[in-house]
Amino acid sequence: MKYKLKEIGEMISGGTPSTKHTEYYSEDGIGWITPKDLSNYSKKYICHGARYISQTGLDNSSAKLMPPNSVLVSSRAPIGYVAMSGDYLATNQGFKSIIPDKSKVLPEYRYYLMSNSKYKLEQMASGSTFKEVSGKTMANFEVDIPDLGKQKRIISIMNPIVQKMESNSQINDNLVA
Repeated sequence: MKYKLKEIGEMISGGTPSTKHTEYYSEDGIGWITPKDLSNYSKKYICHGARYISQTGLDNSSAKLMPPNSVLVSSRAPIGYVAMSGDYLATNQGFKSIIPDKSKVLPEYRYYLMSNSKYKLEQMASGSTFKEVSGKTMANFEVDIPDLGKQKRIISIMNPIVQKMESNSQINDNLVA
């Protein structure tokens, strides 16, 4: 069945606390993800990026706390990086993240669906300085969603493949180090 993304989950835009306030950032606060954090990232789940923000930074910015299993989709610079939150975290404004409505779509299925939508999202982007997918465009992006049983079957096929890829990537990283 075809759905717009806004019909099968809550769409959340990220934000950046002011860098003029050092108290908005911390050494080990709330994980804060930017598209750059996903540029060479090949795992399904992410818990933090290169920087952390403080609770004060979260409270004084447009950043929102995303629950575990939210699907993080970069919407600019570049478009289409996808990961799932492995913990509570926040993103910068380069994301349009999705908290899936689990009665319609399983978070892991949404992850695989969005991972496979990069080209379509890039085609929908606009802007002169750099391309971006707006919140409205992302919310109205149409996807085919099978019933929950079929989603579970697809996930059961994809998960072992992704786990093997992540394992091989870790082995390769160890060989280089």
